[in-house]
Amino acid sequence: MTATFLGLSPAHSASASRAEAYARAHTFERPTLVLDLDRVAQQYLALEAGLGNAHIHYAIKANPAPEILSRLVALGSGFDAASRVEIQMCLDAGAAPSHISFGNTVKKPSDIAFAHSVGVDVFAADASEELEKIAQHAPGAQVYIRLLVDASGADWPLTRKFGTTRDNALALMAEARALDLRPVGLSFHVGSQTRDPMMWAPVLDGIAAVWDAAHDAGFALDLLNIGGGFPAFYGDDIPHPTAYAARVMELVHARFGDVPRVMAEPGRSMVAEAGMIAAEVLLVSRKSPDDLHRWVYLDIGKFSGLAETMDEAIRYQFATDRDHEAMGPCILAGPSCDSADVLYEKRPVALPLGLKSGERIWIRNCGAYTTTYASIGFNGFPPLDVVIV
Repeated sequence: MTATFLGLSPAHSASASRAEAYARAHTFERPTLVLDLDRVAQQYLALEAGLGNAHIHYAIKANPAPEILSRLVALGSGFDAASRVEIQMCLDAGAAPSHISFGNTVKKPSDIAFAHSVGVDVFAADASEELEKIAQHAPGAQVYIRLLVDASGADWPLTRKFGTTRDNALALMAEARALDLRPVGLSFHVGSQTRDPMMWAPVLDGIAAVWDAAHDAGFALDLLNIGGGFPAFYGDDIPHPTAYAARVMELVHARFGDVPRVMAEPGRSMVAEAGMIAAEVLLVSRKSPDDLHRWVYLDIGKFSGLAETMDEAIRYQFATDRDHEAMGPCILAGPSCDSADVLYEKRPVALPLGLKSGERIWIRNCGAYTTTYASIGFNGFPPLDVVIV
């Protein structure tokens, strides 16, 4: 991935989407993500206004572009890091170690030691062995226990892999204290792209029960990490980010009262709408003369940035120069020699009937989880280029 930092002409500065204006005004040799840094800042400020006393810790994995990290540092953001590399990127952008949380519950011992050596003091855990690693390589650190969350209705659920049960959470807190760590709180994640804030309510009920049980057991918890889940716009209506965040915090305060420290880890909602991918149509075909659906192949697919089309979970929006013409359904696929590289087939995409090979196509709201998911060159197709406006 290469990044280019470019200014934008005043003629486009008032556009609803500067990224789209720039992408449409330029041609690119290969798939390119155009990012609008000001839009990232706007999303941050909108979420911050609704979150109140909750401190944003941007989920770096959504888009770790150095320009984004530097802008967020200037705005006062904290950061949720998943690896040594992400921690170093935050430090390089000027973030204070006290604003970095090592939120991955599956960490290399050497990464824990590195984080501790540079001043990071807050670590996530959901297993006994993880606590032992933290105690050995970051003695005396603060730890918060991640809890399992049942399916919440999120478009991209995050159940099963991370977290622990209520009873085991209390046991882990006791173990952390025995290891001379400081068990300070709980964390959870409702699932990525949770479009309705009321979907948080049953999840928060379960977390609050563990929180109360921990206090009853003598653990003076003062940190609640509510994770991510804040949605981005992909065509379905969602609340304004300020209203959404404010409603979530109303639900939090109703169950937890005035928690001294609340962390939120938005990622997708911060950067998705700031990006647009410029791509190209490679082929339009039918498998037989009576095939009801066209197949439209793009020069970008699952392995070059659009991994979140897996199971058609994230429904991107597409634009072409022919959108004024008659439309028809098509199966959308990527360019690689792999049968898995089909983007949308269960729910075909409507694209212009006159669409042809060589024509441009733009993919809206692609600022999140595209550059980081792109392979380094499967089939020789390069990862996304990035242009910053």
